[in-house]
This record gives sequence, C-alpha cells and structure tokens, in this order.
Amino acid sequence: MKIIVTGSEGFIGTELVRQCLREGIEVIGFDLLKKNELSYGFKIGDVRDSAIADSFPEDADAIVHLAALSRDSQCAGKPYECFATNVMGLLNVMRIAQAKKAKQLIFPSSEWVYEKFVGDEEKDEDSFIDITGHTSEYALSKLVSEANLREQYKRGFIPVTILRFAIVYGPRKDDWCAVESVADDVKRNDTVTLMRSRKSGRRFVHVVDIARGIRLAFGRNDFQIFNLSGDEMITMGDVVSESEKLFHKKVKVIESNPHDANMRNPSNKKAKELLGWKPEIGFKEGIKTIDPYTSTLGS
Repeated sequence: MKIIVTGSEGFIGTELVRQCLREGIEVIGFDLLKKNELSYGFKIGDVRDSAIADSFPEDADAIVHLAALSRDSQCAGKPYECFATNVMGLLNVMRIAQAKKAKQLIFPSSEWVYEKFVGDEEKDEDSFIDITGHTSEYALSKLVSEANLREQYKRGFIPVTILRFAIVYGPRKDDWCAVESVADDVKRNDTVTLMRSRKSGRRFVHVVDIARGIRLAFGRNDFQIFNLSGDEMITMGDVVSESEKLFHKKVKVIESNPHDANMRNPSNKKAKELLGWKPEIGFKEGIKTIDPYTSTLGS
C-alpha cells in the first residue's frame, strides 16, 4: 500500500506516519518544513501551490489531507487566510488526486461543524447542521470543504472518507488543546483559572486512536462521514483532577464563568459499526502520555 499524507509533519501526521511505517505501508509526505525525525518519503510542498502536483506519485491508494489551519484560533478574524488554506488547498489537492489517479481521499473534518449542542445532547453524522448558526471561520471552512467533496463525488470524483475529529490530545510540546494546557497549568501553578465552568466537557480522543482510525478508513470505495470521538464525556473538572493525580498536587480552581457549561457530544457509534474503530486509550491512561513532555511544556 502507498499513501500520501499532506501535513505529514504535524501532530496527527507524525503519529499517522509512524503507525503506517510500522505496518509496512509506504508513505509520501508533504509539509512546509521537516520537523520530525522519521525516515520516509518526505517532500517540501505547499498544498495551495499547483506546482506540488509535480511531486505527487501516480496511483496512490489514498491521500490523507491533513494540511490545514487546524484550530479556531488560527482562523478567527482571518477568513481569507483560513479559506485559502482549508478550502482552496483542498480543492487543489482534489484536482491533483484525480489527475494522478489516486484511489481514495481521506479528509479530516471536525466536531466544530456541529454548531450547537443543547445540554448533553448527542449528535451523529446525520444530525442537521444549520450553517447560519456558525460564527467560526474554521467551522465554516470545514463545512464548505465537506460540501465540495460531497458534490464532486456525485459527479464522479474518487471515493471520499470524511472523519470528523473530536478534540485530539496527546504528547506534544506546543499547539496544545485544553488537556495539555490545563495539565501544564496544574503542574506549574497552585491556582488554575478555567475560561468556563468546570462542568464544560468534550469527548477527547487520543492522537494514537485518531491515527488508527485514519488507517482503518484506508480502502473504502464510497462516500462516508464518520465521527471519531472518545467514549466518555470528560469535563474540565475531570482534566484538573487527573492532572492533580499525575503531578501529585492539589490546586485551587477559579471558574471565570461558572454558569457557562459548554458541552460537545458527537457520537462515535457509526465508526464503531462501519469502520471497526473504537478508542482504545481511555482518558485516565491517555493523560499520562503527556508526562514525558511536561518537563519542556511552556519552555
């Protein structure tokens, strides 16, 4: 098997490449800079540049398009930059994929496409999404890209698998999500300030499970959307509590807005049934994996 990974040097890309190499899968990766120490077919390339086509091999079994501005904070107030990378970059890769006769395109989307959860409401891939309810450029870029892929598939484009990631965490030195940020805060300080209520929660999912979910999507010959999310709702209070256990200390918690309990609850039932995927790393185990990096967190 031969796959192409754009954004191969990022957090998820690095773990995906590592798993693929371990399984004997050939990887050709594209990114703006070489950052990790893995030895594979890496090439410098910008997905917004049509000239990148010259470096794409023919007949790849799958293209995993991870290259993106992958956080709301990177896109907020920057619609041009956001859409140039996340929407136009994908369109460029789609054109190349068809020209180079790739067999499948795997597109990482996000739980951010679900504009509103009421209480602990669970949403699945068929839940109605009201695009007018979105104020996030990042979420809109993912929704527009999903729509482009859906419509082009109807017109004869190659098979497409869209994976809507929940919030991904794991061992990394920067670009943290709430898990790593709060854990670092607990380690370094006696007081931790949360932006919302400690009851706010997410179905966090470990990067190892995300990469395995991508691999399980290899070889599909249809158009499908899957949520990849953890099995349990983890509140910010849980993150603080597990971080306290990890670093053997107690902290004072200040809630900036104790009445703002924000929940995101995307179902992973479809991924379990059709992909044969389920998260194998529970949160209590997963948060311990950030520990090797905590000596450098914030430095």
